[in-house]
Amino acid sequence: MRKRASEFFEGLSVAELVRESHRNLWVSDWSRIADEYRAFAESARAGGSIQVAREAWLCSLTALEVARNLSCPGDPASTDLADKVGINLKGLEEDSGPAIERVTIDGFDQGSLAGYFLPAFRDGPSAPVVICVSDEDVTLGSMMSRLLPASRRRNMSLLLVDAGHSSVRRPAKPEHVLRCWLDYLEARPDVDSRRIAVYGEGAAASHASGLALQDRRTAAAVCDGGIVAPIMRRASLRWMTGVEPGVRDETPAGSSLPSRRIPCPLLVIAGTRSMVTEEDALELQAFYRQAEADCSTVVPNCIPHPLGEVENFVTVDDVIFEWLASKLGTVRELDPVTYL
Repeated sequence: MRKRASEFFEGLSVAELVRESHRNLWVSDWSRIADEYRAFAESARAGGSIQVAREAWLCSLTALEVARNLSCPGDPASTDLADKVGINLKGLEEDSGPAIERVTIDGFDQGSLAGYFLPAFRDGPSAPVVICVSDEDVTLGSMMSRLLPASRRRNMSLLLVDAGHSSVRRPAKPEHVLRCWLDYLEARPDVDSRRIAVYGEGAAASHASGLALQDRRTAAAVCDGGIVAPIMRRASLRWMTGVEPGVRDETPAGSSLPSRRIPCPLLVIAGTRSMVTEEDALELQAFYRQAEADCSTVVPNCIPHPLGEVENFVTVDDVIFEWLASKLGTVRELDPVTYL
């Protein structure tokens, strides 16, 4: 199913995406495919074929993720897709047993923190783990439906968390919440505490940078490299003072770069995944290379259209987890810059 989805995205064109009738038809088709796999999963479960059922749930979730990527905010299908994702995740969780653990920990002054731990199919007593951080636009359910298929054959566990969520409403820096999760992972006997990575999407890419910068237990980070926060602060300052932003070429050299380097290897995904432009990502990489530090960049092939852009999430997720596996010691190293 992932190959089928990837080939579909590779065949898309801007001319097709701008036609709402085409887009709605694709959303309907992929939603129907998801329904068929869900029915197959339920049938396999009834017949006692739990492994087959799990595979079917994953295929259904992949199809729903394709439909979600093609839909736009306000589309009537959006709510229906969210409901279907919830049903599929519940079915997958029920059929996965201990393969999906609901985890609740004490976040001290942050109250209780909740997440999902997905153990690796490991050969030894412990395995590397990736903390996957969601934000308000990227839900835990959406991340699980995408990342579980991408990671399941790479011998690494996943911990899916929302750094902004706790049982109390006191303001807290997300990296403080993430450090609580690091403490939790260190105490698990099935986790190799020397190989814990963090991966943040959207606004959470900045949270991942904060954790990697402040806690040296982080072995690798997929993040924004610390770029977005200072850019947002300068934009806010310009708005408050009424000063118009200058032309980029007239900006002092290095002004978009962070004041401190992240000590672990990092990967920056240009675009909406990290809110970092391709230009800024490559500038950051050059900044790290001057210090002979490890920084890689992925530039997805996004297809723009009037309502946003569409990316081949299958290819991007595969590259991200291949990079993580290379930094956590399970596969070969990737090239410093990857264009998809």
